[in-house]
Amino acid sequence: MPLIQLVVVLVVFGVLLWAINTYIPMDGNIKKILNVVVILVVVLFVLGAFGLLGPMSMMRIGG
Repeated sequence: MPLIQLVVVLVVFGVLLWAINTYIPMDGNIKKILNVVVILVVVLFVLGAFGLLGPMSMMRIGG
C-alpha cells in the first residue's frame, strides 16, 4: 500500500472519529469504548499495511 494512501486512510479515520465524538451525543463510557475499538482497528490496519502482521485470513478467533 502506498504511503499516501495510508495517510489518507488514517486522516479519514481520524475525521470520522472526531465527527462522531463531536456531533453524536452519547454517554462518556460508550465514547471511550468506541475510541478504543477504532484505535485498535487502525493499529491492526497499519501493522498489516506494513507487513508486520500476518495475513488476517489466517487468524482465528476462539478455539
